[in-house]
Amino acid sequence: MKENKDIEKILLNDSAYEKMVKSKIEREFKQELAFAKNTRNKVITDIKKVPKEKLFTKSATYEVINKNSKTKSFINGVQAEGYLGAKNSDRIKLLEGKTDSFICGSNFVKFVKVKI
Repeated sequence: MKENKDIEKILLNDSAYEKMVKSKIEREFKQELAFAKNTRNKVITDIKKVPKEKLFTKSATYEVINKNSKTKSFINGVQAEGYLGAKNSDRIKLLEGKTDSFICGSNFVKFVKVKI
C-alpha cells in the first residue's frame, strides 16, 4: 500500500516522473550501445576457416577477373554459386577448402572474404 502512494506521488510530481523516465531511457540506451559493440562483424579471409553454410551467401565476397577485357569486379556468394552452375566438382572443392578459385568461361572467380 505504501508503494502505491510513493508511485502516486512520483506520477503527480512532473519533475520526478521526468527524471525517472529519463534515467530509464539512458539505461536502455547504454545497454543498446554495449550490445552493438559486442556484435561487430568478424571477417574471415581464409576459405578453410569459413563455415560451409556461409560460403555461398550474400555475406561472402568474390573477385571476378575477366580474361578478355582484363577487368575486375566483385560479386557476392549467391552470384558466385550462379557462376559455378553445374560444376559440382568445383563446388565441392570450394566447400572443402581445397581451392579458393575456379574458372567459368572467360572469367576467373576467386574467394576474397566472408563477414560473420
